[in-house]
Parts: sequence; C-alpha cells; structure tokens
Amino acid sequence: MDDWLDVAKVSEFPPEEVRVVTLDDGREIAVFNVRGRFFAIEDLCSHEAENLSWGVVEGEEVVCPRHGARFSLATGKALSAPAYEPVACFPVRIEGDMVQVGVARDE
Repeated sequence: MDDWLDVAKVSEFPPEEVRVVTLDDGREIAVFNVRGRFFAIEDLCSHEAENLSWGVVEGEEVVCPRHGARFSLATGKALSAPAYEPVACFPVRIEGDMVQVGVARDE
C-alpha cells in the first residue's frame, strides 16, 4: 500500500516544471510536469549521484546534467550510457487540485 504525499496544487505546478519532494529517510523524488502529464522518479542518477531534477527534459525523458545519460520519466529505465541501471519510479495521482506521489509504506 502507498502513502500519498502532496507535491503541489495543479494550478501552481505549470507545464515543463519540476518539483522535488524529500522523504523522511532523506531520499528525494523529482516530480515532472510534462505537458500536463505528471511523472515521478528518484532524483539521483544511477551512474553518478547527480540530481536528475537539474537535467533537461526532452519529451518523456530526462538527460542527466553531469554525463548525459538519459532516463525514461515513465519507467525510470536507463536509456543510454553511461547509465545502465534504472532509477526508482513512483506513481502519481491528482486528488482534487493536488498532485500527489505514492511512496510504498513499510508494513
């Protein structure tokens, strides 16, 4: 089961913007608004610990700002070298006017 964390109101989260949510354990999740579709992935490149939220978004992919590795925003899959490992991907929903990200709860 997921805990749903508020990210921002849809009305205050414009297209082509990214927001970062910090979890209680210190992990960060980058939430992207891509032309009105929301995606959430771990905000840490699997190649070298760089914030993906600082990268350039091209379609539904983000390019790591350090070495240019590409990741799918929909799946977290590494799409190009030098990254070969995926990053975690999280569910996103709209509840009322609030963008929320789902994080697995320890049971």
